[in-house]
Amino acid sequence: MALQELDLTHLDDSIRPLIPMFSGPLQAEKFAGGQSNPNFKLTAGDGHYVLRRKPQGELLASAHAVDREFAVLSGLVDTNVPVPTPIALCDDDTVIGSMFYVMEHLEGRIFWDPAIPEVDKDERSQIYDQMNLVLADLHSVDIHAAGLSEFGRPGNYYERQISRWTKQYRASETETLASMERLIEWLPANLPADDGRVSLVHGDYRLDNMIFHPTEPRIIGILDWELSTLGHPLADLAYQLMAWRFPRDGGVAGLQGIDRAELGIPDDESYIRSYCDRTGQPAIENWNFYMAFCFFRMAVILQGIKKRVEIGTASSAEAESRGAMVEPLAQLGASFAK
Repeated sequence: MALQELDLTHLDDSIRPLIPMFSGPLQAEKFAGGQSNPNFKLTAGDGHYVLRRKPQGELLASAHAVDREFAVLSGLVDTNVPVPTPIALCDDDTVIGSMFYVMEHLEGRIFWDPAIPEVDKDERSQIYDQMNLVLADLHSVDIHAAGLSEFGRPGNYYERQISRWTKQYRASETETLASMERLIEWLPANLPADDGRVSLVHGDYRLDNMIFHPTEPRIIGILDWELSTLGHPLADLAYQLMAWRFPRDGGVAGLQGIDRAELGIPDDESYIRSYCDRTGQPAIENWNFYMAFCFFRMAVILQGIKKRVEIGTASSAEAESRGAMVEPLAQLGASFAK
């Protein structure tokens, strides 16, 4: 059996006691995407669900934490942050070869291109405003009421993150890149003072990790919480704006060279101002640091994909093109390291 297939017979026998609403024969279809954790649409009779699993094979320490995702979904399901309802977590690796969880299947739209050519200018503007609103709602979640107060460690978030991602990069490094070495040196030397702000951060807050209502410019589900933790909220904001700087023809499409005003997409300053107004935050200082960090972190994530291509455990056909983006993103990050 291929690495990214499911043993349906064993899964069926093991999962029905966990999910009583399952009825009828079980079928599975792999979704496109899911570079890190593969996703499958499960059909049991008339019911539809999503199974999200760790990939099989050799994995980096602390990566692919589907149990953390399940915990975050469970904490957010009764908040203003739209998420699919989590149903069951299975930590028995013998069932399908790795840990997995099952969640609600949401019918809606996923937009893969941030230019969103599928909609008109007015709806495009509303979609971007909705992303801004939901991000502000996420960073306003009461982490104690949501049962997530132990979801991260105390101390300077960026200091911990730089240390973590540097270790991840070294563990998956395939060649020496001057731009990555520059960021590894510059980031810890230019940490902003810790202002004490702590919120739940998504860690991969971008358009294609959101499910929109089938006909309305409204988010009905935020996906892919693998990288979520307690941290500084500006990490999510800078990450989203970073992604807009990607080239149009890269492995991950961005907005580089696009006339945003013509498309109804806000410029960086307007988007930041709306977020600050919604969260009651003053003007942001040290923006170069936040952008440099986000490019560094994204480059490390893609380096992990590049390494998995090398060892044969990458989970999608697009993995090789994404791995090729490591150096260009590191160079973009290094351009902010000044």
